[in-house]
Amino acid sequence: MHRLAHLICCLSLLGAAGAAIPCAHAAPAADAARSTALPSIADKTRGWTRFDGFMPLYRDDSEGRLYLELPQADIGALYVTTLTQGLGSNDIGLDRGQIGDSRYVRFRRVGRKVLMVQPNLAFRAGSDDRDEQRAVEQSFAESVLFGFPVVAENGERSLVDATGFALRDVHDAIGAIKRAEQGSYQLDVERSAVYLPGTKAFPRNTEIEATLTFKGETPGAYVKDVTPTPEAITLRERSSLIALPEPGYQPRRSHPGSGYIETTFADYATPIDHPLMQHYILRHRLQKKDPGAAVSDAVAPIVYYVDRGAPQPIRDALIAGARWWNQAFEAAGYRDAFRVELMPEGADPLDVRYNVVQWVHRATRGWSYGNAVIDPRTGEIIKGNVSLGSLRARYDYLLAEGLLSPYDDAAGDAASDAIRALVMARLSQLAAHEIGHTLGLLHNYVASHDGRSSVMDYPQPLVTLRDDGSIDISAPYTQQIGAWDQVAIDYGYRQFAPGTDETAALREILTRAQRAGIGFLTDEDARPAGAAHPDVALWDNGRDSAAELRRMMALRRAALARFGERAIKGQMPMATIEEALVPLYLHHRYQVDAVAKTLGGQRYVYALRGDGQQPLSAVPAAEQANALDALIDTLAPSALALPDTLLDAIPPRPPGWPATRELFTRTTGVSFDAVAPARAASAITIAALLQPDRGARLVQQQARNRRMPGLDTVIDRLIAATFDAQRSKDDTQRLILHAQQLIVVDKLVALARSASDGSVRGLALLKLDQLAARKPAAGTGMAEAAQARLIAERIARAADAQRDAAPAGIELRLPPGPPLGG
Repeated sequence: MHRLAHLICCLSLLGAAGAAIPCAHAAPAADAARSTALPSIADKTRGWTRFDGFMPLYRDDSEGRLYLELPQADIGALYVTTLTQGLGSNDIGLDRGQIGDSRYVRFRRVGRKVLMVQPNLAFRAGSDDRDEQRAVEQSFAESVLFGFPVVAENGERSLVDATGFALRDVHDAIGAIKRAEQGSYQLDVERSAVYLPGTKAFPRNTEIEATLTFKGETPGAYVKDVTPTPEAITLRERSSLIALPEPGYQPRRSHPGSGYIETTFADYATPIDHPLMQHYILRHRLQKKDPGAAVSDAVAPIVYYVDRGAPQPIRDALIAGARWWNQAFEAAGYRDAFRVELMPEGADPLDVRYNVVQWVHRATRGWSYGNAVIDPRTGEIIKGNVSLGSLRARYDYLLAEGLLSPYDDAAGDAASDAIRALVMARLSQLAAHEIGHTLGLLHNYVASHDGRSSVMDYPQPLVTLRDDGSIDISAPYTQQIGAWDQVAIDYGYRQFAPGTDETAALREILTRAQRAGIGFLTDEDARPAGAAHPDVALWDNGRDSAAELRRMMALRRAALARFGERAIKGQMPMATIEEALVPLYLHHRYQVDAVAKTLGGQRYVYALRGDGQQPLSAVPAAEQANALDALIDTLAPSALALPDTLLDAIPPRPPGWPATRELFTRTTGVSFDAVAPARAASAITIAALLQPDRGARLVQQQARNRRMPGLDTVIDRLIAATFDAQRSKDDTQRLILHAQQLIVVDKLVALARSASDGSVRGLALLKLDQLAARKPAAGTGMAEAAQARLIAERIARAADAQRDAAPAGIELRLPPGPPLGG
């Protein structure tokens, strides 16, 4: 958790008095003093290499040891760990440039040892009363992170041996590998050493870096994919000791609707009629040169630097997108206060003076993210640190190839300018998005519903269908900061004229946004599988999610109609057509999730008492019915079956081009599985319709209002679409229906087992009983009879397992009782 500036004075730790320990063989006092006296720092370090900076470092080349000079007996600093050389696996999550949590520490001298202590900032007393402060400090544990032996001293200055401090798994790579179930590793100190090129001191930070080798047995597949010898993983980790920021930063209180990452703590000095928990936003320090002016230059602009390792034209796209934020700062009253430049040649991206945008490579595509070094006492952002995954660009390129099938002849290998433009537009948007996090902003997933009002949403490329049936990708993403982004920066960074009531002024910023219909809802509202708000989703488009799903299905149908070998470049193996097929075939998958939230959906805002907003309202029945229709339409076998011409164009994969997890899972061995794409798409829709939390809301909303659709309505429509659909003469479409029927059965079984709501479980079991009792219609062929037999057996086996494994009942857990809750 992060903390507040006005409490800095309350956080000083009591110095611990070191008691002398007598030797086993006593000596005269003078002799004892001489034998225990420490050398001076100058004498001890004579001939060593010195790195001058915030906390000077010394290197004893003869012994291969590292030493740290502490300028006083009790000094505070920020402590951050970084992975400077990554593993390259998105699944394990150990990326180049990844930074850990920012921690506030104090170095406390105790005899011949210096303890690095992390105070407990989650619990404080924000008053000037030292007794109140002490009562809180002594009520909660602190953490001693390391003990340094003192080897020399000059008055209050201490020289400590930092070799053991350097040669530790400070970034918890061992834990990350274990959590990913990729093997059990341990640090091998004999194959580890201080990494001198990364060990340096800057004016505001001291960096200690080490090459660490982890030895282990039975490495997992992800480790094998990215290491030359999986039993020996060598990474580099860095510990940063950063000077505390200068006084003058003014914390700003958070509001649930402000859109900022919060720092929270319990303040035990608050009056009894005030909240215990305190909420403040994370933000950079930004001040006007002229506080009274409507528009002013900044005392110190916020400057971001883009990694020189990003190639052209990607580098220019990143810089262009990052610079969009200056639009928001200008609207907040600053002139040229946000800048983006190329990283100076030779500069270290981990120098705390640089906010950086790093270009990170992995073996598989994965997340990009924005992180920051912060002062956990105040919430002040000291350094923004963005990591952009390079394979994102290649995946966007692949998506465009599938949509356009642009290669008109076998010899052509130049993609159209339109594809390159789409990829560069996506990278500009990505840079702006991740920098937004390092400015303190949360995701805003309602922005796509509000006319793309924020780059802090996850955008689905806006691809349209022309009247002639061709596909237009000319305007896939926005090219500027959105209306919500300006509101958020205004809330977090505007410096009000002296004498302004800041609380009232901040409230008015959000009130104006509400009147303009500009909203904010974030991860908790969008990411859970059973999320309830119909307008808050990832990778969606449009105000009417059901209409957008139908539009996307039409666009998908047009793209699939012309899809084939023109989706890959000349001289590529024909089997690689599947790579471009996957993102096109599942082009609608995220919109399905968005539409499913309409069922049992609830529109709500982060309302406060007295702010005039409507806290919550149910989605109207007609809107839910329309959404259900759109979802059921995605299951039509005619929309899912691939043409024979395409199926005959995808051979087994050649040597050197193995199948990957990016492809459809097949049941046909080396051959392409004609039903696998339909099975995947159907599972997405059916799982969304039979999600347990959504099912419980459907049950409850119908109990409150009989005109609303219930879970029984959803299940009956699903069964009608998959079991009662008119039988096509196309045998492949019949196989698709059979696959869908098994998915429905499996998802109903899962619903009966996992739902917490008894009505949901009971309804799922009832529908399974009805399906098991169904008989194939007279005159149906052997395939239909075999399918009916399989379904009956599957349900019977599931029922047996249910009886064997099901608990006697869902345990009723009451809220915690005395004292005053849990």
